Amino acid sequence: MKSKVFKFGGASVKDAAGIRNVVRIIRDYGQSEGQVVVVSAMGKTTNALEHLLHLAREQKDFSQELESLYALHTGTVSELFPSPDKRQLVLKGLEGYFDELKDCLAQALHAEPDFIYDQAVSIGEYLSSFLLFSALKEEDFNINLLDASGIILTDDSWREGEVMMEESARAVRSRLLPLLNGGIVLTQGFLGGTGDGLRTTLGREGSDYTAALLAYFLEAESVTIWKDVPGVLSADPAWKPDAVLLPELSYQDAAELTYYGATVIHPKTIRPLAWKRIPLYVRSFLNPEGNGTLVGPELKKHRQQSWIRKKNQVLVSLSSRDFSFMEEKNIHEVLQAFSAAGLHMQMLQVSATSISVVTDGEERRLERAFLKIANQYSVLFNRNLTLITIQNPGETAMDFRLDGKIPILAQRTRGTLQLLFSEE
Repeated sequence: MKSKVFKFGGASVKDAAGIRNVVRIIRDYGQSEGQVVVVSAMGKTTNALEHLLHLAREQKDFSQELESLYALHTGTVSELFPSPDKRQLVLKGLEGYFDELKDCLAQALHAEPDFIYDQAVSIGEYLSSFLLFSALKEEDFNINLLDASGIILTDDSWREGEVMMEESARAVRSRLLPLLNGGIVLTQGFLGGTGDGLRTTLGREGSDYTAALLAYFLEAESVTIWKDVPGVLSADPAWKPDAVLLPELSYQDAAELTYYGATVIHPKTIRPLAWKRIPLYVRSFLNPEGNGTLVGPELKKHRQQSWIRKKNQVLVSLSSRDFSFMEEKNIHEVLQAFSAAGLHMQMLQVSATSISVVTDGEERRLERAFLKIANQYSVLFNRNLTLITIQNPGETAMDFRLDGKIPILAQRTRGTLQLLFSEE
């Protein structure tokens, strides 16, 4: 029997009620053996851990924030396990993870920032997976908890680990596959390991990618990502209330949506699934009976107009200091500098004397890119921008205004229109 992979994000396990609901979904929609479950950190735990690290590096008091995070998890234990003996056993397990977190915070001031980030922030996934594992064991599931850092093997690119595919495939076959015979395997999303005991992370929201990788290595029957929305929608309903469900998407459609910033699926998720033609289902944990969205091979390209909004974008314009014309090698150098810094280029325009790039406004990575190119180019910035990407735009979308504002940059291809607006 082929495996099925389920992935549950932080919103689905944000509290005791959510964890109970996940247990029901695994029972009703999973399978008793050959099932792999990938889970993210509870609710906003990753944000809280990032904030704790920031406070520790700034040598500020973080005791209240740490206590709040501790209370979230221990309070969930109290709700989930009425038996005092069971409750104490689970709390003892949580204490070990919090002791490790305290050690990381104690090292934060002097450790390499990205390295200690991965060691500390990944603890969120260990906490949630341990809680879900304990809840499933309480319901008599035949389940094993497996450390993802031992099966998703990466290099030491902290905060954006590059997965070593062959090594990971061997680890999955030797460590995970035998546990599926007669049971379920639960593991953590978002994190990997270097193979020598050090943890890495795969980038924010990387749990989808974990699920896709495991499905690829196992040649799974399917992957299901359980979200708090009915499936993949034509826009964020909080922004555009008239958003509609997209019942089917080709791999190409889904890849384009994620590339331009649709957050319902992690950008790296599609490729490993497409390689093995594994279908992906996006379904609602609030309404598991719903059909959701199917992403797979041999599906027609959808024609529904789709809207994606990305805030906190930066327009970077580079011109050569000696006013020489741009050459292909110059363009290559600029793109390579951005890529090496881990910056995702949302939009690119090239003229005879300049290159303009729209990218995420993450200061640390921008600085890393400019260290390589600042001596060669004059640089101009526009910050606090919003990028609107419209797929299947039609004839009237070019007239779109954001809060009455005219775009400062526009670019249209055969199937996509991008409009860049100032947020100020």
